Amino acid sequence: MTGGAGRGGGRLPGPGRGLGDAAAGERTASAAAAVGCGAGPSAPAAGGNGATCLTHCDGTDTKAEVPLIMSSIKSFSDHTQCGRLEVHLVGGFSDDRQLSQKLTHQLLSEFDKQDDEIHLVTLCVTELNDREENENHFPIIYGIAVNIKTAEIYRASFHDRGPEEQLRAARALAGGPNLSTSPLAEPPHFVEHIRSTLMFLKKFPSPANILFPGNKALLYKKNEDGLWEKISPGS
Repeated sequence: MTGGAGRGGGRLPGPGRGLGDAAAGERTASAAAAVGCGAGPSAPAAGGNGATCLTHCDGTDTKAEVPLIMSSIKSFSDHTQCGRLEVHLVGGFSDDRQLSQKLTHQLLSEFDKQDDEIHLVTLCVTELNDREENENHFPIIYGIAVNIKTAEIYRASFHDRGPEEQLRAARALAGGPNLSTSPLAEPPHFVEHIRSTLMFLKKFPSPANILFPGNKALLYKKNEDGLWEKISPGS
C-alpha cells in the first residue's frame, strides 16, 4: 500500500494504463503506506504548508512505522494550519497466505490509534486490488507514485531505475528477509533482478573500500539530456 496527499488528486489510472512495478525486488504481498497534509481537499501535496510521505511497508514493524510516518509528515508541514491529514493505501492482493490481509489490518489499526484525526481517502488493497489468472492471484497495481505539485496519485512504472541500481538493490537484499513471499505474482523482471543482485554481492562481498574510496558518498546529477552523471569519485 502506498499513499499520498490531496483528495482531489487521488485518481488511479485503470488497468489498461500501464501496470506499475514500483515494488520490484520487494515482497509482492507487502505494502507501502503514506500520509499527506495539504491546505485543502484539492491542494497540492507540497507547497506552503503541505507535505507528502510515501513509503513501503512490509509488516516488519508496523507498530513503529506508523508513528514514524506521522512524525515525519508533521515535521515537514505546518500542522496547525493545514487542511487535514489524509491517507491513501494501495497495494497487496489476495495472496494465498493472506499476508496482505494481515498487513492491511495492522496498518489500519495503527493509524486508528494515532491521536491525530486522519482521513482515509483511498483504499485499494487485498481483494480490491486482486486479479486472477490461471487460478493464480496477482495484484492489479504493484506500486504508485505521487505528483507533489498536483497531489495526483498514479501507477508507478520506472524505465530508468537510477544510478547504481545493483548497489542499492544489494543493500536492500542484504538488510533483511526481502525475497518474495509470492513469487508467482512478481513482475517479469523479478528473477533477473534478484540474480543480478546476488551476482553483485558475490563480486563485492565487502564493497565499502572498493566502491566508496575514502568512505565518501557517490554523488550523481542529471545532465542536460536527462541522464545520470557521476560527479564524485568511485569505481
